[in-house]
Amino acid sequence: MKSDIEIANSVKLLPIREVARKLKLKDDELELYGNYKAKISKKPDPKTENLVLVTAINPTAFGEGKTTTSIGLADGMNKLGKNVSLALREPSLGPVFGIKGGATGGGMAQIAPMEDINLHFTGDMHAITTANNLISAILDNHIMQGNDLKIDVGRVIWKRCMDMNDRALRSIEVGLGGAKNGVPRKDGFNITAASEVMAILCLAKDMNDLKKRIGDIIVAYDIHGNMVTCKDLGVVDAVAITLKDALKPNLVQTLEGTPAIVHGGPFANIAHGCNSVIATKLAMSVSDYVITEAGFGADLGAEKFLDIKCRIADIRPKVVVLVATVRALKYNGGIDKSEAATENLAALEKGLPNLIGHIRNLKDVYGVNVVVAINKFVTDSDREIAVIQEVCKAEGVPCALCECWAKGGDGSIELAKTVLNEMNKPSNLRFAYSLDMSVEDKINAVAKKIYGASEVVFSEQAKESLQLIEKSGKSNLPICIAKTQYSFSDDATKLGRPTEFKMTVRDVEIRGGAGFLVVVCGNIMLMPGLSKRPSAMGMTIDGETMEIKGLF
Repeated sequence: MKSDIEIANSVKLLPIREVARKLKLKDDELELYGNYKAKISKKPDPKTENLVLVTAINPTAFGEGKTTTSIGLADGMNKLGKNVSLALREPSLGPVFGIKGGATGGGMAQIAPMEDINLHFTGDMHAITTANNLISAILDNHIMQGNDLKIDVGRVIWKRCMDMNDRALRSIEVGLGGAKNGVPRKDGFNITAASEVMAILCLAKDMNDLKKRIGDIIVAYDIHGNMVTCKDLGVVDAVAITLKDALKPNLVQTLEGTPAIVHGGPFANIAHGCNSVIATKLAMSVSDYVITEAGFGADLGAEKFLDIKCRIADIRPKVVVLVATVRALKYNGGIDKSEAATENLAALEKGLPNLIGHIRNLKDVYGVNVVVAINKFVTDSDREIAVIQEVCKAEGVPCALCECWAKGGDGSIELAKTVLNEMNKPSNLRFAYSLDMSVEDKINAVAKKIYGASEVVFSEQAKESLQLIEKSGKSNLPICIAKTQYSFSDDATKLGRPTEFKMTVRDVEIRGGAGFLVVVCGNIMLMPGLSKRPSAMGMTIDGETMEIKGLF
């Protein structure tokens, strides 16, 4: 069986100008990065009823294939003669060299050139890293050069970042080695995808909005407890300059030549987990149908897509595709990973509440049209598939098999037809909470309506933060709950559809530039580490042909 990179390298790609012509993009709206990648400089003018969101049940170690299904669905629509494009996130180098791998799909459902996209692509990640660290450099220089803003060095909250998994940098000290090397203080690194600059880039409407958001970044507090922002540091335009090219979306293609606009990739727990507003609205401007995705499961990714991104961008998905796999549902039902390939109807039945919970949230809370996509594996039995289909029928949602990993667009025709049929039905998006509610009430709304919690417990630190938020006039912002992705609850071990649990809020943090409040539940890792044998150790490049192997 060929690896993903071998499959990708076996396909002859279309010149990127030819892909652009499918979207009626003009040559002067493209900035070429070689033969198969380009930046787009066209101003979005989106249509209103052409967006499809792809989300999933809670992720498991098996991988549910959300990106693969998104790509396959677009290729399936393309096979049916539809003018369709993708709007996806960019991969992060850390997971590529770590254990998770890339984020370009798999098998016959990939975007390409996969090795370029998974590695340095068009430099967006590096630009975001540079912008983040420029703020850090200016901040520490300001403190050393007299500290006119009276910054409390013990309350600097801005961290440096890099696009790599490196646990040794989670907690560091800077300014050591004498007076010429700065003022000593505790610091740390986040991975670039977790930087607020990433969230800002993905929520900005244009350069002016980007600059405003950069200026609103809270970097520290002064000795009187007042917020110190990036605007106070006088570095807004310099940071925006480093992001000038990164603000433009990237155009690539699937293995079947379907246009794919790939741009941005914020974490789906500490941030909103969606590609950029600019990219999504651009895709909606140039295509009759747009397939996009949100990170992790529907309780995190879809909730934030709908409650944060849709609000800010003023967009609405007409259909939400909920991806599920037999083996992931059996895992939610209590099987060991080694038993995934064995038929087990009892475990499947036990795990189905996870799927049902997501279906009901999307239908009943948000009011959107839902299609369940069963990402089919060769080990799935007909009886197991039939059980899921019966549950979907009972819940009143259509269900379609998807075999795009093995068959590409041909394996997604059933799903594509089902989605297109649902696109003809009315959909009326509702939000889980209104912005004029108190922060506590917003948190309770998501925790109880979406997660199934019976009670939300606020720590003393969280209560103090809520008072600060109220005092600072930030209580009207949307909330972004940071919790484990593996469960509806804030406890990763609670699989299936837990209910009647208490959810603990440790803290609530203001993201002034991104324009949301991060509600911290549990320990959220913002700088991943590497495994004992990371994927990087299995990668090779031929010194003559430059052929890469081991990248996936």
